[in-house]
Amino acid sequence: MAEHRMSERHACALVGLSRDTYRHVGQTSALNMELREQIVQTAHTRRRWGWGYRMIHDVLRPQYPDINHKRVYRIYTAEGLSIRKRKKTKRIGVRVPLVAALAVNQTWSMDFVSDAIARPGAVSRRIKCLTVADDFTRECVDITADFGIGGEYVTRLLDRAATFRGYPKEVRTDNGPEFTCRAFMTWTQKHSIKHILIEPGSPTQNAYIESFNGTFRDECLDENWFESLEQARQIIATWRTDYNET
Repeated sequence: MAEHRMSERHACALVGLSRDTYRHVGQTSALNMELREQIVQTAHTRRRWGWGYRMIHDVLRPQYPDINHKRVYRIYTAEGLSIRKRKKTKRIGVRVPLVAALAVNQTWSMDFVSDAIARPGAVSRRIKCLTVADDFTRECVDITADFGIGGEYVTRLLDRAATFRGYPKEVRTDNGPEFTCRAFMTWTQKHSIKHILIEPGSPTQNAYIESFNGTFRDECLDENWFESLEQARQIIATWRTDYNET
């Protein structure tokens, strides 16, 4: 318009711009500014675990119930927060101190233990055992054996355990995909549970469950020959009862 003496209508048509958009410059709302600050802060806090916009939306949803994931995505990308793929490197961070629990259900520690179903003349099939222990009482909250246990499966097992004893205030885990996935993170947010993640390669930061797993391996897994998943579940359930009652 300034250089070629064109009318507003003609200039907007050439560049594909709405005349209304040209006349009214968009203003950032107070809500978007507040939301932007929260998104940036959450992204930097959780940067170590590679959180994307959907997981950030899950975290902010209780505070902003009317905000959908599309708005979060627009702000997320506008701030250049998209996850960049990098070569795997050893993570180095601040050591998480192992603080002793002072009450029942204050902290549950959990981890996985592997074993196998042995079938004569067939290839052994691996099974995973999710072990959950109360740090204060040293009680085994639950042990579940299955061929595969993902993040959503873990949350269902923890919900089942909570129906009998209530939810913990904290859970302590390693950085396995079952514990850093969207389903597990959403579950901790939903029940207001603090998630304590240990540093990679630092099992001493999860010493309670490591100690329990050692006992579980020595007294149960190493002493039994599992020929089926159902048999493994029955033997493990019996051992868990004996462990808690003796």
